[in-house]
Amino acid sequence: MSKHRRRAPARKLQHRRVLAGGAFAVTVGVGAALGVWASGGDGAPAGSGQRPPGEPAAAPSPTRSYPLSQAPRTIPAVRSHTAARGPGWRPAHGGRVVVDNASLADEGKLVASELGLTYAGQRSDVRAGDVRLALGGSGNPESYTMTVRDGRVTIKGPADAGVFYGTRTLKQEVHGGGTAPEGVVNDMPAKPRRGFMLDIARKPFTAGWIEDRVRELGDLKFNELGLHFSDDQGFRIQSDTHPELVSRDHLTKAQVKQIVDLAASRHITVVPEIDSPGHLGAVIAAHPDLQLRNAQGVATRGAIDISKPGSARIVDDLLDEYAGLFPGSQWHLGGDEYQALTVRDPQASYPQLAAAARKAYGSGGTVADLATGWLNDRAATVRKHGRTPRAWNDGFFRNTSVQPAGDIVVAYWTGKEIGARQPVEYLGAGRKVINYNDEFLYYVLGQPQTFVYPTGQRIYEQWTPRVLRGTQAVPARYDAQILGGSFAVWCDLANSQTQDQVAAGIRMPLRATIQKLWDPGKPTMSWTEFKGLANKLG
Repeated sequence: MSKHRRRAPARKLQHRRVLAGGAFAVTVGVGAALGVWASGGDGAPAGSGQRPPGEPAAAPSPTRSYPLSQAPRTIPAVRSHTAARGPGWRPAHGGRVVVDNASLADEGKLVASELGLTYAGQRSDVRAGDVRLALGGSGNPESYTMTVRDGRVTIKGPADAGVFYGTRTLKQEVHGGGTAPEGVVNDMPAKPRRGFMLDIARKPFTAGWIEDRVRELGDLKFNELGLHFSDDQGFRIQSDTHPELVSRDHLTKAQVKQIVDLAASRHITVVPEIDSPGHLGAVIAAHPDLQLRNAQGVATRGAIDISKPGSARIVDDLLDEYAGLFPGSQWHLGGDEYQALTVRDPQASYPQLAAAARKAYGSGGTVADLATGWLNDRAATVRKHGRTPRAWNDGFFRNTSVQPAGDIVVAYWTGKEIGARQPVEYLGAGRKVINYNDEFLYYVLGQPQTFVYPTGQRIYEQWTPRVLRGTQAVPARYDAQILGGSFAVWCDLANSQTQDQVAAGIRMPLRATIQKLWDPGKPTMSWTEFKGLANKLG
């Protein structure tokens, strides 16, 4: 018997010592194709050659023992993992990513480049070490199943979005030399809208910085990036229909297209927002004749005069123009903080608006009716482009004869406005709502008024999508109407932080937010453990 074979039992005993105490250890025979170190004395796999006549049979090939696998540690955490016994999987030189459908080519190429593997395209053959991406099954298009077995990984979902999220899980599992655990992950998000909103109107951010956030959001399984690009302080995207509006420091359409395309490759919808009829100071600066003035002729900051036909024309021009630049299904119309409705008697203070309301809606028409009609008209403009409109909750008014269109989603951010309405008023009326709760999800530069920078720990421990206003959750019966939530960066005091400081400040809040949007239940990890995992994953 060779010297090599005499050493084999010692190695086997040593391996068992490592696994001592693993009550569920099981001995598993592993083939050479999975990288097992068993070999004959000549370097060939043990037992592969013919035995000379009269020589005793070779000792059995060494085997390994494996405990039951542990659930992967990822952000967000996977919803379900069925443990199994086996070595798991990690990327190895020469490994492949293959797909069973050409539509998964983008997902395959991306994960192959990230893990140092070869993208081999659409293949039906099976090799050890493969990562296979497949379409199949039914149900939530963002769901997926990831099976780690026999030295291979298969990620399968009803649609390419779910398959992509499976690759994000795999990427995190093997980060820093880790191993994807043996077994089966079944995973899907609790909420379909998982967003991050960025105010680029008050503070310009570079295209490169935004692209970095897109990559970060994609790896965390967010699926929306909101861009608030028009406000009193600036208009930040190139316009061909109204170039006079555009601020000196702005994004070109080519840059925006690159951002939109990158986002699409990560299954992220870019949601544009041109806020109206308030927050239009940049438009008014170029068209001062459209500014709203009260009965004494005093200009109202940021507010456009919605009694003038020119006001609707210019906003609709912009909505029509940018529909081609932002092809996603969602559109944010704003609608908040129209200053004409913050005074005691809007009809007396703004007689031209009152007159227009009566002309449009009869003798009982009010300024609130006129503002609601404005919102409905803008919703009609984006709807013809196939978009679903949303508006801030303070753009919806009580006791109006004109009702907001039923498909306008409520972006609920505050309960501080005049005549504040509780979230259950919207939910009880059957409206769909997205959670932008300013108590937890608003990162306002400079911390003006009562705002403080939100912490990831507070979101992680206290917030859920049902906590729409303040710290109290709405009843569970409304959960299905809450589509999700969005963390938001507002740049009220733009120079308070650099863009790099913003990125650092929102890092843990973003991770806490996605954890609660993916699974709103009580997390299994403590905040300290969660933060440690985030630091490990980078």
